[in-house]
Amino acid sequence: MIKKKSRHEIRAKKRLRVRSRFSGTPNRPRLAVFRSNEHMYAQIIDDVAAHTLVAASTLEKDIKAKLKKTNDTEAATYLGKIIAERALEKGITTVVYDRGGFVYHGKVAAVADGAREAGLVF
Repeated sequence: MIKKKSRHEIRAKKRLRVRSRFSGTPNRPRLAVFRSNEHMYAQIIDDVAAHTLVAASTLEKDIKAKLKKTNDTEAATYLGKIIAERALEKGITTVVYDRGGFVYHGKVAAVADGAREAGLVF
């Protein structure tokens, strides 16, 4: 009997495949995105130093207060703008986008669009 793999197993395998293609450097760090059923998380990571440079999520009180819902595309776009503003304050202008094994569609794409609108280049 053939067993069907769970969505979690499939996403984990995709994530490893995507991560093997690139990594964040001090000149061009990695913008990693994770989405759960309730919230969105974004962080900019320097993989050489294994250090998170900037982070934002819809769990933060000031971000959560400005949103109606924390798990829709509007929230994802706002999160992208916030992460880009924080990155630009630290002098980070270009990044590599890591979709984390998720399909580049909907909320994951909305984070990227919001970050691009706010001034990040990728």
